[in-house]
Amino acid sequence: MRLVVLGCSGSGPGPGSPASGYLVEAGAALLALDLGNGTFGALQRHADPWALDAVAFSHLHPDHCADFAALSVWRRYHPAPPPVVAPLPVFAPTEAPGRFAAAYAPSAEQLTSTELDGLYTFAPHVPRRSVGEAVLRTAVVDHPCEAYALRVEHGGRSLVFSGDTGPCQGLVDLARGADVLLCEASWPHTVAMPAGVHLSGRQAGEHATAAGVGRLLLTHVPVWTDAEEMLAEAKAAFDGPVELVRADGEYAV
Repeated sequence: MRLVVLGCSGSGPGPGSPASGYLVEAGAALLALDLGNGTFGALQRHADPWALDAVAFSHLHPDHCADFAALSVWRRYHPAPPPVVAPLPVFAPTEAPGRFAAAYAPSAEQLTSTELDGLYTFAPHVPRRSVGEAVLRTAVVDHPCEAYALRVEHGGRSLVFSGDTGPCQGLVDLARGADVLLCEASWPHTVAMPAGVHLSGRQAGEHATAAGVGRLLLTHVPVWTDAEEMLAEAKAAFDGPVELVRADGEYAV
């Protein structure tokens, strides 16, 4: 498998990166994991948007899903679509169809639940499903809204994306034995951190250690957080390879 980072800036786009979004190539399957602010432009640098086999959203905060509207405009109005365009599968929290229709509708008067009909098939997250040659597994994580960690498996390899979460056993269980954990590291580790929102760099390393993953990739570092501090915290808590991802970076799984 191969991971492509469309954006890795936490809580919103930064001067050097869009917000959160990733492509995963798993055999012949091409999955997008989140499409935050600015990621749809980056996606076009790395893949034909028509080539997506599915999109999976960890949760519905704008920095993880805002560019779904841009994808919808592409699929509705592109003047030269492929000869046959099937609805694109979207796996997401339960409110996704209504929330995305609201974001796409040109006015409140035109907002209907059918606004995106024909473009997508929506399905709520389940613990396991097949996506082409890949398997997508999910686990509920600890965030102020309905939120999930996502695990993609193919050919004996596995990648886990934390989404946004505070410390939780669900992430550890889903990431157990994964080759790569792509994990948020949003703020320095202090006693004043609010519960159930994000992970510090230290906590990202602790979750990687508890899950026994092979490699830790840090993401979702906000522009106001020192990324090198997050890296140092994670390295102090995890003995395996640790790296800060970068926008447009490509990583073998």
